[in-house]
Amino acid sequence: MLKVLLVDDEPFILQGLKVLVDWEAEGYEIYTAVNGKEALDFIKIQPVDLVIADIKMPLMDGIELLKEVRKLNDEIYYVILSGYAEFGYAQEALKHGCVEYILKPVEKEQLLAILRKIAALNKEKIIEIQEKAKKDKAYLDRNIMSLLRGKYDRTNIECISDKIDVDEDMCYVEVQLDVATLSEDYSDEEKKEQLNKLYLAADEFLKNDFALCIMDVSDSEKTYDIGFIYTDSMGQKLQLSTEEYLKRFYDYLIANTNLEITMLVGKSVSGIKNISKSYGTANMLRSLQGFREKKNIYYYEDEYKINDTGILICKKQLDNLIDAIEGGEHVEIRKRVDEFYQEMKNTGVTESTMNLNINYLLFQLIHLASELDNEVNQEEILRMILESTSEEGIRRGGRTHLCKMAYAYGDYITQLRKNVSKGVLGQIEDEIKRNYASNLTLRELSEKYYINSAYLGQVFRKKYGCSFKDYLNEQRLNEAAKLLRKSDMKIYEVAEMVGYKDVDYFVNKFIEAKGCTPTKYKKNMAV
Repeated sequence: MLKVLLVDDEPFILQGLKVLVDWEAEGYEIYTAVNGKEALDFIKIQPVDLVIADIKMPLMDGIELLKEVRKLNDEIYYVILSGYAEFGYAQEALKHGCVEYILKPVEKEQLLAILRKIAALNKEKIIEIQEKAKKDKAYLDRNIMSLLRGKYDRTNIECISDKIDVDEDMCYVEVQLDVATLSEDYSDEEKKEQLNKLYLAADEFLKNDFALCIMDVSDSEKTYDIGFIYTDSMGQKLQLSTEEYLKRFYDYLIANTNLEITMLVGKSVSGIKNISKSYGTANMLRSLQGFREKKNIYYYEDEYKINDTGILICKKQLDNLIDAIEGGEHVEIRKRVDEFYQEMKNTGVTESTMNLNINYLLFQLIHLASELDNEVNQEEILRMILESTSEEGIRRGGRTHLCKMAYAYGDYITQLRKNVSKGVLGQIEDEIKRNYASNLTLRELSEKYYINSAYLGQVFRKKYGCSFKDYLNEQRLNEAAKLLRKSDMKIYEVAEMVGYKDVDYFVNKFIEAKGCTPTKYKKNMAV
């Protein structure tokens, strides 16, 4: 409801205005004042959207009130009532932003027309504010992503400097939706709807700090997440430690969404210039979940902390396994995995022992691939392989999971030697251009063109400078822009035509890519 203040020193005029129209039906809530001073005192305490004031009143007249209102709030709509038709009054009122100047006695249809005009203006203003807020958030998100990926400049830091103390201690926090707990019938768009639900709950909890939260950060098709930069001052304001604050955040999200989530907390770093290091460690945590016991919140420092003395690395068995992976022989890989687990059983497995051995194995595999191609981001390859081989029902840390990962990595190494991507990428690019509106996935394309999905994702990024998911989004949004320019289709029709069932998600992605909403883009192109 819009709040309207009726101001007149004549009681019967006020009463007549109150009964002249059905204010509630028009979307207005009425307040009254008998002179300009009383009206001004009221507005200072209770903000209003519209003032309808007589021009001649004791203590403070309508023009004086208008001038004072403008000092308080330039957004309040103002209408002058007058028994005078002199041009000078109207000129003075319009100079100070009066939207209407009407003569007494006020007619019903005239008043209704003014109320509906102001309601329409207010609706347009709200839409403009919302669109500006979305645009500003998309711009801020792009700058934060540049910082997270370590590809930033002074402009990126300046953009975020009014939201955060850029020199304080901070860490990157990923909150991922546990999609395995959702129904198998859930489509990608339905999963995104659940992610949006999580994002809105984060907004409610973080309040002013929500500017530091981004939806859908990961490049992985299988990960639905929101990212958040936590600074030490956030917990300090509530007299909470980092662990207490994040536990409260986690509990709030669970309680208000009824969704299963996992929180990954990257390494604490000093200053925003180092946040990419924290982001990288959170990505590593995501990759290593398959080798860890299930937790609600993983902290990088805890997962890589080794307190036991005399912990044993089964180096011989692991080196044999690495040789088998390099050879790409699945039977040999299975044999070496069994030997490794047998040795772990003989020595007495503890969580710290398992973690240390797995960490040794994974980083040796990174080194192995780096020798074949030092330009490829091996940590990202390893992450993608770990994610692609982690299926529901495989016991975390189990040998089946390790075998699957080893098979996939062996295939990747084989293809890295052959460099099979040279002819395949052109075919895949053509397929994306033809079928961008379909639910294309990296895994489906890799199976169709007989190439390891993790390797395909990496060489895709190497050639096009972005992830497969970002490239597909770019194709969809470019086609959407073309439809907006050349057709009369509605926004939701365009979204669906290019492959987006969630219109809000489409609008947010369009703003990120084009710098404005689809509606504004369409209007600008029509000019």
